[in-house]
Amino acid sequence: MLMSRKEFLAWPRKAVTLLGMSGVGKTTLANRLPATSWFHYSGDYRIGTKYLEEPILDNIKRQAMQVSFLRDLLRSDSIYIASNITVHNLEPIATFLGKLGDPGRGGLPLAEFKRRQHLHMLAESAAMRDVADFIDKAHEIYGYDHFLNDAGGSVCELDDTRVLDVLAGHTLILYIEAPADMEAELVDRARRHPKPLYYRDDFLDRHLPDFLREHDIGKVEDIDPDAFVRWIFPHLLAHRRPRYERIARALGYMVSATDLPGLRDEQDFLELVGDAIDQRHGS
Repeated sequence: MLMSRKEFLAWPRKAVTLLGMSGVGKTTLANRLPATSWFHYSGDYRIGTKYLEEPILDNIKRQAMQVSFLRDLLRSDSIYIASNITVHNLEPIATFLGKLGDPGRGGLPLAEFKRRQHLHMLAESAAMRDVADFIDKAHEIYGYDHFLNDAGGSVCELDDTRVLDVLAGHTLILYIEAPADMEAELVDRARRHPKPLYYRDDFLDRHLPDFLREHDIGKVEDIDPDAFVRWIFPHLLAHRRPRYERIARALGYMVSATDLPGLRDEQDFLELVGDAIDQRHGS
């Protein structure tokens, strides 16, 4: 949603979507807004508790069934398994998404990895299409004046045009750009703590052969899962950056992640958005 600074500041029920790579500060920024008036919608939380709830639990149960003690209890309905996903604990989603490579080192075969990636893509699209309904729910049911959509880092990968129609039609889109030094920090973090990631199918198909060739690996099942994440993450950053920028140029606004640490409260956030609006319109 495009508007003037004056229109944004006067907007009685503000709705903002934060876009950017995981780690640039979206959730930290969301937590600085008053919880009494801003409804925090986490796309990842919605994915895990609604659209991937059953696949996540099935994955956990498959692992539990390999333990004879737990298998007998599960088969007799003596215990049940539930995931404890919260806005601040999304580990069950990451565990389901998994990493590509040697199953003996915790990896997934290519076909199963792609199946899970596809399910995540469908779930993320659905979670973002839910934003319009949740804006109304947040106000009508819970009494929140304002709405913040903390979108996942892979939203820019979605080809579902309905997603951008919903986000641009009901929220102000704010892209948080990571400067070069922060991108280097994100790469270093991925090297130290390689985590499961979502990859577009065409992106993965383009880069996987390069990794196999560079590391002289004959088949996917021989890949060290962590090594693959470390190698591909810089490529993923370079791939996503222009996709985010295209969305911001066409449908929203852009700020630098370096502007976030200085924000103290809601008023600072509103001024930041207002400055981004002015910058776009050349004011």
